[in-house]
Amino acid sequence: MRARVKRRFSLTEGVSEKRLRRRTPVRLKQVRAVVAELSKRIGVELDFASAFLEKANFDNHDLLLVDRVPLAMQLENQSDEMGWYPTLRGVLAWQPGSGWAAVDHGAIPFLMNGADCMGAGIQIADPGVKEGDLICIRDESHGKPLAMGWALVSGEEMVAMSKGKAVKTIHWVGDDLWEVET
Repeated sequence: MRARVKRRFSLTEGVSEKRLRRRTPVRLKQVRAVVAELSKRIGVELDFASAFLEKANFDNHDLLLVDRVPLAMQLENQSDEMGWYPTLRGVLAWQPGSGWAAVDHGAIPFLMNGADCMGAGIQIADPGVKEGDLICIRDESHGKPLAMGWALVSGEEMVAMSKGKAVKTIHWVGDDLWEVET
């Protein structure tokens, strides 16, 4: 008679673990162009003179880590051009004044699950937002960022919409990039 061996069950078994890969420390002069592009894009002067900078790869996207926190990511925009954009943690750290849309409380649970942002949920939007811009979707009452996405219409059109998608969500609070352990 053969003894039955109990097989241990692992929560991570069969699940692809997403983590930072190819982490490399970099000097400020190596990423000066990235910093200049980010500063121009968000309208905030960035100073990383005393910060520990790293470049890494996560889920086929290059990241810029500042003091071990992923604050910027390289994405391909709607025109198939590569560019550097802030992550949600970057938006929290730098607080850019433009490129945002605010949603009501009814939209928050859907955004937290990665859904695209519908025009009916948008209450206020930056009038400077153009179609194809990467924008931050934030909570109307607290102003905290909830998600990032590509604007499908202009800021003025977002506010006027009563149905249809307004923003294609690519990064949200609670997704793999938000939860990445550094």
